[in-house]
Amino acid sequence: MIVAPGTPDGRLAAVAAGLAAAGVVVTLAPHAAHYLTMEVERRVALVSQDRLFAAAERLTGLARFEDPAFLDRLRLAQQSGGRTPGVVVNSVFTIAGGAVTILGFLGSLLVVSPWMAAAVLLSAVPALAVELRLSRGRAAMMWRIGPVERREIFFRGLLSDVRAAKELRLFGTAGFLRDRMARERRTANAEHRRMDRRVLGAQGGLGALSAVIAGAGLVWAVSAAADGRVSVGDVSLFVAAVAGVQAAMAGVVRDITMAHHELLMFGHYLAVVDGGPDLPVRAAARPAPALRQGIEFRDVWFRYSPDHPWVLRGVDFTVGHGRSVGLIGGNGAGKSTLVKLLCRMYDPERGAILWDGVDLRDLDPASLRDRIGAVFQDFMEYDLTAGENIGLGDVGVLESGDRAPLREAAERAGAHGMVAGLPRGYDTLLSRLFFDGGADAGDEPGVPLSGGQWQRLALARAYLRGRRDLLILDEPSSGLDAEAEYAVHTGLREHRRGRTSLLVSHRLGAVRDADLLVVLEGGRVAESGTHAELVAAGGVYARMFGLQARGYREDPAADGQAADEWTADGQAPDPAGSAR
Repeated sequence: MIVAPGTPDGRLAAVAAGLAAAGVVVTLAPHAAHYLTMEVERRVALVSQDRLFAAAERLTGLARFEDPAFLDRLRLAQQSGGRTPGVVVNSVFTIAGGAVTILGFLGSLLVVSPWMAAAVLLSAVPALAVELRLSRGRAAMMWRIGPVERREIFFRGLLSDVRAAKELRLFGTAGFLRDRMARERRTANAEHRRMDRRVLGAQGGLGALSAVIAGAGLVWAVSAAADGRVSVGDVSLFVAAVAGVQAAMAGVVRDITMAHHELLMFGHYLAVVDGGPDLPVRAAARPAPALRQGIEFRDVWFRYSPDHPWVLRGVDFTVGHGRSVGLIGGNGAGKSTLVKLLCRMYDPERGAILWDGVDLRDLDPASLRDRIGAVFQDFMEYDLTAGENIGLGDVGVLESGDRAPLREAAERAGAHGMVAGLPRGYDTLLSRLFFDGGADAGDEPGVPLSGGQWQRLALARAYLRGRRDLLILDEPSSGLDAEAEYAVHTGLREHRRGRTSLLVSHRLGAVRDADLLVVLEGGRVAESGTHAELVAAGGVYARMFGLQARGYREDPAADGQAADEWTADGQAPDPAGSAR
């Protein structure tokens, strides 16, 4: 349409409106595209992160989480999972745009010099080959320095951890750990530096090749113009076309190698998400039935890897239904390993653990664990509210919003008074890492607890699980004072009455009333029996109990008989803190 004097106003207005709309679209399109790209990346990152940790959740046992190689792979998977799809998609669009640019300039270059067009295109082949090789090198380097970077992260976290701060300051070790952190960073930097030098050399060579080709073409074009074979305009077109094709080719090669690198790193994500199970779960695994007979350890042998010594060597004993068994032994005797095997965090290398006569390997692990309540010595301290710390013992109760079970569990664990006295009660955040976040809390940090208070919350988590078939108590009172310990064990004794329970403790007074005591030594059952029977036998248990009893006498030096003087019924003086 031609705008001239006399053009109708309506038509002019339509043209102006169309041009204005086109200008708005052109102006807003890049911003809209950027927003859409970022939104896609956010959604992809959310989905990929959820799938990654869902895959980690599907792992039945603990072995992978104690494998440094898997932890390195998991860290790289977290980095690449949410980023790779977006980068690859963006690279595809960029490559497509670059290809259109190349075709446009290439048409002009073919008109002037077909051989020069071929030379420029062929120069991209070695460039692509070199860049892909560098991309593989970078991916290999990232895997190689994974342990180094993870150690640096460990030291960095340690130096900013409030739980470590008191020791670091008291012992003056912060500088030592900072040096270790810097050493790991220097090691990683050295690897990056070597890779960057390889990249610099390779890309410098590729740049020189492009310059030689462009220079040779320019010499030819000028010579041809001097001979009258091409015009001055053709020379200008030739120079612009060569520069345009080379720039577009460089961009395409860069985007291809970037996508290639991201796909290589994405392999770590796929290795975790598509990885096989760490422990075999039978396709027709049976739900764990309610315990009616008991649990039998039958000739159980276990070691954490073929390179490690045996932790358990032919362990045999039975936990009868409704009975309590105390597990006793020194450090490294295999007590905690037995608990892990019973929860099916690992499988025995030889022998079997039977639940009412059924091998644990034939049961569904989730249903088995749903029948177990436990307090572990290395219990977790969650940076969540007090109510959530208890509620994680049974997420169904937590999600129901019913506070009554939480309070009942806390009361049975002796934690309700402590929790009720917190600034916001059960809604108080138990952390110094985050602000409380309550409506009236402002920017106040959470409240830290003592070790004993945390232990009571861990015990409340176990109580919240209700009357599970099996109760495992692994040093449930190690962080409590004598009075609190007595109260806890009194409550536990009532709670486990008539229930199947496994008790683990170094404090023999806390387990002496168990129906059966099993003493582990060197990964074997050294002896078993009741407290009175083992004391009368004068074996390992009698020696251990005597040593603990001696420590609580008023004048150990004056007591020459020490703990060898047992009463007529086979009893020794109770160590303080025992729960009779």
